[in-house]
Amino acid sequence: MHHSLIINSPFEPPTHHWRRKSDRQLELVSGRRPAGYEIFDTRNNTTRVVTLDLVNRIRERVAEWRTAGWPGLTSITRQLLEHWQDRSPIRQYPFYFCQLEAIETLIWHVEAPAEFRQGIFVPGDGGPWERICSKMATGTGKTALMAMIITWQVLNALAYPKETAKFASRVLIIAPGLTVRERLQILRPGHPQNYYDEFSLCPNEALRQKLNGIELLIENWHTLMPARPPERSVVRKGAENDEAYVRRVLGPLAASRNLIVLNDEAHHAYRRPAELKISRKDVESLGIDLEEATCWIAGLDRIHRQRRIVRCFDLSATPFAPTGKTSTEAALFDWVVSDFGLNDAIEAGLVKTPRVVIRDDALPDARTYRSRLYHLYREAEVGEDINRRGAQATEALPQLVRIAYTLLGADWRATRQSWQAAGHDIPPVMLTVCNRTETAARIEHYFGSGDVQWPELQAPERTLRVDSKVLAKAEAGEAAGSDKAYEECLQAIVAATDIPATRKAELRALKKEELLRAIVDNVGKRGTGGQDLQNVISVAMLSEGWDAKNVTHILGLRAFTSQLLCEQVVGRGLRRVAYETETVRCPDGVERELFRPEYVNVFGVPLTVFQDSEEGGDPPPPPRPSTAVQSLAERSDFEIVWPNVLRIDAVVRPELTIDWAQVPALKIDPARIQLSAELAPALGDAADLSRAVSIDLEKLPADFRLQRLLFVAARKAFEQLRPGYEGSREWLVQQLIRLVERFFASDRLEIPSRFHQDPLRRRILIALSIDEIVQHVIGQIEQRNVERLEPVFDPQWPIGSTRQMRTWYTTRPCLETAKSQISHAVADSTWEQYTVGRLEACAGVAAFARNDHLGFQVHYLWRGSRRRYVPDFLIRFANGKQMVLEIKGEDSEQDRCKRRALDAWVQAVNSRGGFGVWCRDVVCGEPARIDDVLDHHAAAGGASMPIGEAQFSLGTG
Repeated sequence: MHHSLIINSPFEPPTHHWRRKSDRQLELVSGRRPAGYEIFDTRNNTTRVVTLDLVNRIRERVAEWRTAGWPGLTSITRQLLEHWQDRSPIRQYPFYFCQLEAIETLIWHVEAPAEFRQGIFVPGDGGPWERICSKMATGTGKTALMAMIITWQVLNALAYPKETAKFASRVLIIAPGLTVRERLQILRPGHPQNYYDEFSLCPNEALRQKLNGIELLIENWHTLMPARPPERSVVRKGAENDEAYVRRVLGPLAASRNLIVLNDEAHHAYRRPAELKISRKDVESLGIDLEEATCWIAGLDRIHRQRRIVRCFDLSATPFAPTGKTSTEAALFDWVVSDFGLNDAIEAGLVKTPRVVIRDDALPDARTYRSRLYHLYREAEVGEDINRRGAQATEALPQLVRIAYTLLGADWRATRQSWQAAGHDIPPVMLTVCNRTETAARIEHYFGSGDVQWPELQAPERTLRVDSKVLAKAEAGEAAGSDKAYEECLQAIVAATDIPATRKAELRALKKEELLRAIVDNVGKRGTGGQDLQNVISVAMLSEGWDAKNVTHILGLRAFTSQLLCEQVVGRGLRRVAYETETVRCPDGVERELFRPEYVNVFGVPLTVFQDSEEGGDPPPPPRPSTAVQSLAERSDFEIVWPNVLRIDAVVRPELTIDWAQVPALKIDPARIQLSAELAPALGDAADLSRAVSIDLEKLPADFRLQRLLFVAARKAFEQLRPGYEGSREWLVQQLIRLVERFFASDRLEIPSRFHQDPLRRRILIALSIDEIVQHVIGQIEQRNVERLEPVFDPQWPIGSTRQMRTWYTTRPCLETAKSQISHAVADSTWEQYTVGRLEACAGVAAFARNDHLGFQVHYLWRGSRRRYVPDFLIRFANGKQMVLEIKGEDSEQDRCKRRALDAWVQAVNSRGGFGVWCRDVVCGEPARIDDVLDHHAAAGGASMPIGEAQFSLGTG
């Protein structure tokens, strides 16, 4: 067996997958796993695979559409897709392949031409509005996908307001409870940690600003419940009509039509077919609340009738619904269009690798020959015992369960000790998911009474039994019935937690429903009521959104009839602690950076893809702290501004030239030009000088600004030259302004009087002699065709600035800055750390910025495809010049191609004018050469040539 189950890069399509060869062996298979899922036939005690034929066909069609160049897209969508697919280091968090595939599939479904969707029919749920589902395993980035959907829909809706069949700018998000609703607040553009900035979803700042025009409402499903009539109302009112319902539920969106809906954890939004007979108990065993499902769907039906739902996007790791059949309890939604399941996520390293027991030193199960710890609930001695009604909390657990806890506890202790040795004081967590409240009470007693083998686990104040009824009320924001004993347990957990007294007081003041949520939602999070928990016991599944990263051990004590149910339970503990990578030679022979494996040990949950528990594996490392990287308004003196260039065009244009050495001087005589005059009342030839008033042009400086004079002169010259000029009108005006400006500043314009060298007097003289000056300049102009580099600016975001950078967070190494408007410089290598130090120390450097999240990039062509080059540093020298600097350890042909593109960028921007003088350079081979490069450019006043490449050639030659 391969040393790890992680065989694929999370950023590329899967190249291989694992397939079950036998109960104890996996075999490596070339190619991607076909979309599908496994089901346990509870009647025949067999396992079978259900293939998702629709998803597999859609994958093929999307690939054909992609190869054809995404025909049919709007310009906005094309910008977004190109931006999201770009693998250049332009964002802190690149997108996973599964996220890009999911959004691309949704875009294909909405925007691709009919010929690319021919023969594909996506069924619905029988309702009047369209549903389309993306199936993504827990931990693969569903929330980021939601942000991508919103960005795509809203920007297109604002740009194309008549395309109401495809796009909408009003968004309604429905969550399964308050926990998820609060987590989804990061989908609000104004949230400090919003995902639009965190993942750099918009290609430019202009589109990001437009995204603020979204109309967004995030609610939990309980909001969709019908209004209850007042219990003691004298006036009898009828049932709430649809319009009143919609106004109450939609609130700020009540006046809006044409909404899109995003259902998070969409398996709760289940439309029960009228002909289907299924009991409440069977539905609840699948983690679905029948009342919730009915209210969720019925509420959206009412909204659609009154306001129209354009389309509903469902997202879920386990989008299945009851079938009412004995042999197959659950089946996947028919409208699933993309699938990246738990097994795919394990193979890509996006989640922890679950390890299950495949053998032990006792007799195996007589039917399956597996270890009896593999699926505890199916062992008769366990299943019959824990299914008894009325079992007392003090009753002993079945022996096999006690053995399982002893084995898991031993490994949990070892993990705890390794975390403590690493200085991580938050403990690992053991999670139990069981079948009944009676079983949960017995387990709680087992750990609290001293029956457990390991003293460290005998800690009632660190053990939380999640009361499902109380938690359900908490998720709905309602009050649960009185239970003093349970409330005392919660208060004891708070009292024992090592947090400040003020925080304890805040928690103690909460009602028990709020307190339970405050503890459950924050397991393993520092400074909270769940900080020190080490044992969580839950009936059925914990609520979605529960993502404690420090879960290292799971025990399942309930029936598992499908792999999807296994995913629901195990998914609660699969979120990774860290995302560190290592270089691995993959099965196709290519070396890639893969995530280091992290493990969770699982008993009682029958997974089909797993790591042998006998194989080694370190426990997850403790989480690393993050740094807020900010643009500081108080450091505006260090602001760096640059043009955002989409491309550089080589343009052949007729150019106006003047041989300045041959231009004769034009002399303006101030004695012949009146700058002021006095006026007095007159009668006949006589004037009353005592009543004289003056008109002095020097008192009207605003009317003689140099910029205005330039445009007046250029306009007059344009009117005379336009008939015989072969180029564009705009290019002629630009050249005339440049030539006139040079003439104004040259020694070819003579004003002999020293008194009239005053700038204002000089400008007034020029204004009053403008026609003579224009005629003089026109007489010296020649026209010729020349090739020049012309920058094409981003029309939506033409100017970039360090001032505009949004705050972002990183766990990468950071250095605090002094000469930068950006608070920190991320230094991924010792070279970059050294460079930051030299920039801070160099007297010739006025300001600098590490080019991370700034948006500065240069486009270039490499092997036929358009790429983005993100240089390392932007620098402003004390002499006013600005430089783009790259730090390279080794050089390659692609690096040289990038620098040629940057050369063209510098030439084009300098030639265009208006952005100051720019230069570029590179430090290759030896970090100490940074000082030579800085001194060279700081000393030269005008455009300066790069010297780093020459030094690199000499050093390696």
